[in-house]
Amino acid sequence: MTDDPPGLLPRLRSHVAETIRLAVPVVITRAGVMVMGSVDTAMLGRTQVDQVAFYGISIAPFVVIIVAGIGLMFGTVVATSHAAGRGAHAECGAIWRRSLPYALLLGILGFAVCQGGEWLFTLTGQPATIAEGGGRVIAILGIGMPGTLLYCTTAFFLEGLRRPIPAMFVMIFANLLNVLLNWMFIFGHGGFPAMGAEGAAWSTASVRLFMAAVMMAYVWWMPGRDRYAVRGPIERHWWREGRVQRRYGYAASAGFVIEESALAVISFFAGVLGALPLAAYTIQNIAFAFVYMAGLGVASATGVRVGIAHGAGDWSNRAMAGWTGLGLVTAMLGGLALVFLLKPEWIAVIFTDDPVLAAAAAPLIALSAVAILSDGARVVMSSALRGAAQVWAPPLIEAVAYYPVMLPLAGVLAFTLALGARGLVVAIVAASIVSAVLMILRFRVVTRRATQPVPAT
Repeated sequence: MTDDPPGLLPRLRSHVAETIRLAVPVVITRAGVMVMGSVDTAMLGRTQVDQVAFYGISIAPFVVIIVAGIGLMFGTVVATSHAAGRGAHAECGAIWRRSLPYALLLGILGFAVCQGGEWLFTLTGQPATIAEGGGRVIAILGIGMPGTLLYCTTAFFLEGLRRPIPAMFVMIFANLLNVLLNWMFIFGHGGFPAMGAEGAAWSTASVRLFMAAVMMAYVWWMPGRDRYAVRGPIERHWWREGRVQRRYGYAASAGFVIEESALAVISFFAGVLGALPLAAYTIQNIAFAFVYMAGLGVASATGVRVGIAHGAGDWSNRAMAGWTGLGLVTAMLGGLALVFLLKPEWIAVIFTDDPVLAAAAAPLIALSAVAILSDGARVVMSSALRGAAQVWAPPLIEAVAYYPVMLPLAGVLAFTLALGARGLVVAIVAASIVSAVLMILRFRVVTRRATQPVPAT
């Protein structure tokens, strides 16, 4: 444990510089996740509205499944940053090795769940054509689940070591490959039939398996591999030995699932409104999620910085790392929020050349501008709390914001007041603001206890 050292301004500059150094490649990596989905949607927007709708309805539950798995793997970055903060370098490699069979197991389970998509869509009242088409798409997307989780846990391991650049380069190449495969599979080039939304799913699944293979190969051969003991055997009792990192993952996954399951219900609401409102909401959702991933990059860097300070028992720098991340994400997302608000039609036409669909999506994009700043604050403070071992505070806050606030409000605005898809977006904005305020207040309480460790809650 350390006292608050003198020289506030030099320390702040150091925090800003280090957070930016970590955040920039992570922002590109996280944004790359959404670029893949955005490119799929934009290229499908050059086909037919029903193909966008099929992809949109499949993405809603698929994101819940995938973020549940990613959340369960989140313990890798927290545990690795804590071990690195303590100087326990060999333990870092053991954390990664334990995560691999766990990721594979979860990936196989995710694949199995994705095969029941059509049944889920039918159960939630989707029209028969949307249920059938969306069911086929999510079943294909599920093939890439094991690759997604193996890639993510390996990227988390490297982020915990403050080495985010390899994952960035893999993501950039993967997106270029996805464009090529989409061109072949969606439109029917290179001897392949035109498969529309199913072709986009085949492209994404294939690329994610490729990403996993490249990332694991990099770690196996990376500089410093012996220092971090990455080539050791997977422990016979890897499940028992990995219980601490899984504990972090349970809480992170709970938060992700709470958020994404609530948003999936919003997508189902949009599906009930019809194919055009669903397609318009899908475009708004993909555009907003792209910005969210940029904020998530700053959040990841902030969580690593907070986690390393927490592992070292440096409470003063733990607080400064969190508040620095909040300031950076606000500055970074402010300009994007203005573009969403003032020129939403610029964003809409990226995803479709259908003037009717673009006109329906533009006002939804403008409404979501308010949530860009609040959601950036929410995700950064959530990551800071996890880095400070406050693992259960974020999901509890998100449960309050999304279920008692967002879903009832969405139902009233969209159906009772007949605001349609616009009412759905207003409800999302309200929940984001509530969640951000509560996260900030919780982190403020944690950082005021600056003289002793804070137990996980």
